[in-house]
Amino acid sequence: MNSVESVKAVNQVDQTDIAEVMHALATDSRAAAAVLANATTDAKNLACREAATALRRRTDTILAANSEDITAAEARGTPGPMQDRLRLDAVRIEAMAEGLDAIAELSDPVGQVMDEWDRPNGLHIGRVRVPLGVIGIIYESRPNVTADAGALCLKSGNAAILRPGSESIHSSRAIHDCLVEGLRAAELPVAAIQLVPTTDRAAVGCMLTMPDLIDIIVPRGGKGLIERVQNESKIPVIAHLDGICHVYADGAADVTKARDILVNSKMRRTGICGATETLLVDAAIAEKALPQMIDDLVTAGCEVRGDVATQAADARVVAATEDDWNTEYLDAIISVRVVDGLDGALAHIAAHGSNHTDTIVTEDAATAARFLREVDSAIVMHNASTQFADGGEFGMGAEIGISTGRLHARGPVGVEQLTSFKYVVQGTGQTRP
Repeated sequence: MNSVESVKAVNQVDQTDIAEVMHALATDSRAAAAVLANATTDAKNLACREAATALRRRTDTILAANSEDITAAEARGTPGPMQDRLRLDAVRIEAMAEGLDAIAELSDPVGQVMDEWDRPNGLHIGRVRVPLGVIGIIYESRPNVTADAGALCLKSGNAAILRPGSESIHSSRAIHDCLVEGLRAAELPVAAIQLVPTTDRAAVGCMLTMPDLIDIIVPRGGKGLIERVQNESKIPVIAHLDGICHVYADGAADVTKARDILVNSKMRRTGICGATETLLVDAAIAEKALPQMIDDLVTAGCEVRGDVATQAADARVVAATEDDWNTEYLDAIISVRVVDGLDGALAHIAAHGSNHTDTIVTEDAATAARFLREVDSAIVMHNASTQFADGGEFGMGAEIGISTGRLHARGPVGVEQLTSFKYVVQGTGQTRP
């Protein structure tokens, strides 16, 4: 039994066994990464397409596995929005398959010449994209991450070690089987995309302490998971903490447009990181616009927590606490504050935002330009819903996550963001004086 097969056979193991299994798994990933770095574009695309075909063919199997996860979540009393993130249906499985097909259509970043130039001494220098190597992805309730992350790593020439949480383990295993089917069809190593077999938290600890075998860690999940990873990892981390996203309705906003954007930003899917958590309204239009906006939210089933001015606009508004401005609800709850124009909005976002996604609704081009320039978030928008904060919506096919950091990758992390580069220098016999 090889290490990949032995990993699949393990479910509950003691601490020593977990360390041994994780080391074997990561060693296999390192070997697979060396193959993938030189794999042809055609082979990688075939693996993605065959995995998409397998997802469609195995829809009933995946739904049955997901039903086990949902039943367990209900028994645990998992909140509704978190169950929504976990739940799959035929439409969501088809969306996963379409995402894999879209990744196959993307340009292959590996080997792309980012820039090149000649030196006076005749040397020709090129900066060329290369894979990062082995990427460990640690995630919680969203099983679609299994497909998205696995395929994005594959297309960018990286081996992936996927560690789903216990809440999505059955769904993730069923989806991973489809990815393996794609790898086999393309004659690529099955260790290119591996799924950690145990939900024991010790496996995460092992992943975080193997810098010789794993090159990057990407956590996707709640604040507790991400803080643990950032605190314990000996490996560089691409992560975001919270998605405290804002809609700012400026004094020059088209109120009808602002109302539509607001409801979509908050209520389309409340449990995703791009969902708006705070509405800021310019005092100049508060008297006119705020009652309508509150009514739209309440009618849509959203609890509104607001400052004194917001409470005065509608008796249904609950008094906001200071903690509300710093809370990622991931639920049908929103905090609302009336601010003194753009300066007030900028100050609030700087004090309480999480550098994720913020949007301004305004018809004033100069005000929009200043907002886009001065808000220090990974994604800034003008007259658009924050729910567009998504790699698929950006044309990336899918994303591993949205990074709110400033180094290497920022915003949606797609195939290009999963590469680094090297310098290729070509000479004709030059020696340095």
